[in-house]
Amino acid sequence: MGHVPGLSRITALTSLGSLFSDAATEMLVPVLPIFLTQSLGATGTVVGLVDGVAQALRNFVEGFSGAISDRLRQRRPFVLSGYILSAVANPLMRVSTIWEAVVGARLLDRLGAGIRAAPRDAMIASSVDRREEARGFGLEGLGEYAGAFAGPLLTVFLLFLLQTDIRTVFYVALAPSLIGLFVVASVPERSPAADAVRPRLTLKGLPSSYWLFLAITAIFSVGNSSNSFLILRAQEMGASTVSISLLYAGFNMVAALASYPSGILADTAGRKLTLLGSYAVFFIVYIGLFVSKSLSEVAAMFLLYGLYQGTFRSVGKALACDYSPEQLRASAIGWFSATAGLMQLVASLAAGALWDKVNHESVFLLGSASSFIGIVALMLMIQWRQAAAPRS
Repeated sequence: MGHVPGLSRITALTSLGSLFSDAATEMLVPVLPIFLTQSLGATGTVVGLVDGVAQALRNFVEGFSGAISDRLRQRRPFVLSGYILSAVANPLMRVSTIWEAVVGARLLDRLGAGIRAAPRDAMIASSVDRREEARGFGLEGLGEYAGAFAGPLLTVFLLFLLQTDIRTVFYVALAPSLIGLFVVASVPERSPAADAVRPRLTLKGLPSSYWLFLAITAIFSVGNSSNSFLILRAQEMGASTVSISLLYAGFNMVAALASYPSGILADTAGRKLTLLGSYAVFFIVYIGLFVSKSLSEVAAMFLLYGLYQGTFRSVGKALACDYSPEQLRASAIGWFSATAGLMQLVASLAAGALWDKVNHESVFLLGSASSFIGIVALMLMIQWRQAAAPRS
């Protein structure tokens, strides 16, 4: 059997674990905004707060988790503890009677995701050739988005074929969470070399090129609000709960199908150019959502958004690794995710205010503007790096 670039035992097991864990998480995404607004009386601002704070916590914790993991030179304990916390959170959402309690349970779920993510990604990076890192991340992304595709379909099955209520979905989501936990429990961890340097818990070991990349990520992400606003946009255009669940499943299917091919493209044609392409797709999507006047147009943009989602994640992590020494991989990946997450919190809070106080279209105008500036900044970085490269 021939070699599959980016495939190792670690990438295979983490991909399978991500499939089940994200199936559990994404079962709740299509119904959570509806649950908050219709069952608990929350406003659009609260929807932005819940998802924005939750995702920001996940990514902020990921930065520290990655740095501590590098310092201790251990990955597996962080990965396992993160999966355990996420498994506990889902049934807690079911028993919530006020939106503040949902926030607490959602934060617990994202705390677990933040603890495990960067150490897991560092394990992936260390298990494959450096020239194949984007493909390794792409395989894990394939598992994650395949789970995210299956999750909403299971929600449709529960709500409309079995006629269960929304709260039952939160209980059922516990099963794939536990399966994912059992799978990742079998992931081996490579022991560091005996003479490996134990890095300090500091940011000084990361070069200036890495911080420039993070600055561009921050600029781009300041308008990248929660996916909940895409769901609310579809609902506004007349989509039913089942249609939204199917649409969200389709979005994740596109992201899954794009993850590994985008990794191949990044490893062969260039990671910065591939990332630039994902930025351009995001810009097109948000412009499209800004001008859309029908459900079919919103649905098309939602599906196209999956292409961005499947590319940005794997290629961004690979670039973070490119700009960091090997012993600081978890830190580099963690702080990349932390930057994107904190900016998403800002974007989600701003989007919630715009949705409630200005108009719904302005949410997508903000995302279009920030992504355009991010595109320009990344193009300037690429040109600067090419100009600075030594000439033969």
